[in-house]
Amino acid sequence: MPLDFTAIDFETANNSAASACSVGMVKVRDGRVVDTASWLIRPPFGHDGFLEWNVRIHGIMEVDVADALLWAEQLPDLIAFAENDILVAHNAGFDMGVIRAACQASYLPTPTFDYLCSLQVARKTYHLDSYRLPVAAMAAGFDDFTHHNALADSEACAAIIVHAASRHGASNISELAELSGSRVGSIGEVAETAGLRERVL
Repeated sequence: MPLDFTAIDFETANNSAASACSVGMVKVRDGRVVDTASWLIRPPFGHDGFLEWNVRIHGIMEVDVADALLWAEQLPDLIAFAENDILVAHNAGFDMGVIRAACQASYLPTPTFDYLCSLQVARKTYHLDSYRLPVAAMAAGFDDFTHHNALADSEACAAIIVHAASRHGASNISELAELSGSRVGSIGEVAETAGLRERVL
């Protein structure tokens, strides 16, 4: 199996995980970037206020997303771009939480995806003082990018995974997870069913 995956990154308007205001995605096939996509998102109603702190971080303001489509209107495009790939994100719990929360706030089922966290992989691959995205990306030979730009961050995340796979001699994401001692997680119906089963047991 080749090293295929989609790296993804979200920026949020406020402290709510449902407040996605930007997404960046990078499709990797056989260890090479073959496509990218990014767009602004109008967060779901009730989660659409912009905090000054968040604006300072990513520079996206409420006026910037005024004409953007809502999460519910854009979710099909996100799913279509990712296809059936394993998703990869730096601190993936945050980004998977955004998908889950934004879907819940939009009264939509959470799409089913497996995912791997590049932060976990970086911690098992490099010896660094910090494993923040810019530092880990630099260790992977990817630097001088605009941190907190969703597309640039997803490109950095992809670079970490490709470099780490090479370091570990992994030919695909499952191998990389195993060799680096990282875990492939799941969101969506499969994960929710498993969670219910665990609680019942």
